[in-house]
Amino acid sequence: MPVKETKHSVKARVREFSVPPIHDALILGRKSPIGCVAMRKALSLLTTQPFEHIEIKDDDIIGDILVRAAILRRVPREKLIEFVRTHIKSMMADHEVLHLDLETEVIVEDHHL
Repeated sequence: MPVKETKHSVKARVREFSVPPIHDALILGRKSPIGCVAMRKALSLLTTQPFEHIEIKDDDIIGDILVRAAILRRVPREKLIEFVRTHIKSMMADHEVLHLDLETEVIVEDHHL
């Protein structure tokens, strides 16, 4: 039986610290060192962009998602939660805070024109 080889890759994007430090979304682990209330207050002082709070009640890793309101105008809340649980949760621990840069695209077709 052939042995499967596991490969890992790390890609780093180095850039200046920007204000606000969050662009699109922040995933807070259930036991993260900063709570959602403190982070929301910090965001309100650092940016005029509105962020929505999504509390995740039934998860052992993810506690909260803070996402730019403009993202939720293009991606339904439940789809975003599903994306985070499916693709991000497995990469994080319950004490971590992860920053997400999201690229969203909506394709609109109208066949009645």
